[in-house]
Amino acid sequence: MEDNQIIGFFNTRNERAIEETQLKYGKLCRKIAAGVLGNAQDAQECENDTYLALWDSIPPAEPQSFVGYVCKTARNLALKKYSYNTAKKRNSHYDACLDELEDCLSAGTTPEQEIEAKETARVIEEFLNGLSAENRFIFMSRYWFSDSYADIAERSGISEKNVSVRLTRIRADLKKFLEEKEIM
Repeated sequence: MEDNQIIGFFNTRNERAIEETQLKYGKLCRKIAAGVLGNAQDAQECENDTYLALWDSIPPAEPQSFVGYVCKTARNLALKKYSYNTAKKRNSHYDACLDELEDCLSAGTTPEQEIEAKETARVIEEFLNGLSAENRFIFMSRYWFSDSYADIAERSGISEKNVSVRLTRIRADLKKFLEEKEIM
């Protein structure tokens, strides 16, 4: 089923919207949530929360890219669940991914910092568009889907060491790119 048809079901409050979203994007939602949470049960809960969040937000939201909207919703909910689960403890799996990017990015909380964060996101998108498809896949697998080096290596057909080296170089290039754009 086409995404615009699914969005139409949401707009008309037809419960088939949930069924079709689950059929088309359920596995992707679970993968995103599992990458952040590292727990199948929490990932399943997050997937279900994603459907409810989509139901509550469409309408009034009219996403241009439904798959992007679904992924962003699932990831944001997984991050909230992760934050709740690890409020008083450290979870090495996801924190390790974020720690690797720490030198390049900082979190913002004031309105000015939020504006800067949006500009940073635009510049990072520009940077990613300049990467080769393979390097972009490696970067996104690690920092969007929270995949392990072993998983990335297996899917890309290169060694874990090569994944590690490429990510180190990509982060260095990202840092340099952000400095050139006066983001850092």
